[in-house]
Amino acid sequence: IESAIVMIAFVIVAAALAFVVLNMGFSTTQKAKTAISSSVTESSSALEIAGKVTGFGYISQGVMNATVIPLKIAGGGDSVSLDPALTDVKYYSNTVRYDNIYGVGCALGNQTLPVLNATHAAALAIASGCITGSTLPSEASGGVPHMTKGIIYWDVNLNNNNILDVGEHANLLIMYNSADRPAQLDQIKAEIIVPTGSALTIDRQVPAITTQNVDLG
Repeated sequence: IESAIVMIAFVIVAAALAFVVLNMGFSTTQKAKTAISSSVTESSSALEIAGKVTGFGYISQGVMNATVIPLKIAGGGDSVSLDPALTDVKYYSNTVRYDNIYGVGCALGNQTLPVLNATHAAALAIASGCITGSTLPSEASGGVPHMTKGIIYWDVNLNNNNILDVGEHANLLIMYNSADRPAQLDQIKAEIIVPTGSALTIDRQVPAITTQNVDLG
């Protein structure tokens, strides 16, 4: 009887230790899984380009007045906030470098905006109060903002907020200051830094500007 009692005690202790070990193993595995999942999320780009990047040319001067970059959620990605308080847009070219051109204020003064087509003009009319009308001047006026400025406007916004969800489409419009307007063969680069996921980098070389709509690929 005493031997049986001792054996039962050993079995109970072994079972308890085995449970502790297994529980610690499951906990470690779950933490490792969470860390891996988080690493994958942070290293993957949350955004991707949803079509062609387009420039708007000032033909007589051989420069671009603006660039439009279409955006959507990357495949398998989650919603991303594009709120100016949480998102930065860096811009680089051959001659300038800006750490954040998004949400820095319009600073338009009495000057006009760059030449765009009617669709973008209408969209800009409701973007951040930067435009009071829905039409823009002709190319000959050569009007530009006081500073290079980034604005995000929406083609599809299902929830009417600043969060880009699956199925929604947004556009980053970069309007160039007169001194910053890129010319033929200039390299332009924009980085969209969002709260989650890695930054989306757009790098293009400006082709010959012979038409008002410049295909940047």
